[in-house]
Amino acid sequence: MPKRITIDEVRRLADLARLRLTADEEAAVAAKMSDIVAYFEQLEELDLAGVPSTAHAVAKVNVLRDDEERPSLPRKEALRPAAKKNDEFFLVPPVIGGDGEES
Repeated sequence: MPKRITIDEVRRLADLARLRLTADEEAAVAAKMSDIVAYFEQLEELDLAGVPSTAHAVAKVNVLRDDEERPSLPRKEALRPAAKKNDEFFLVPPVIGGDGEES
């Protein structure tokens, strides 16, 4: 018999997730979660003897380009859109400590 998710279990999970659910939402979530558990129970019935474990359903292919050295953006061009800058750096307010003023 499939495991049914109870309203109390939904309330406990909602509490852990800091969610407020109405009674109707609790019932709907319980039903949906029960359907999910029932689906996994169906999967447990499959005979997987001899089926190798996989991390991905389809082969993953690296779609990134080869890493090759090339010239970087000139500093002046990189700093052009910055709101605050000096000749060499972006200027940002301090994140830790300080009084919020750039030095």
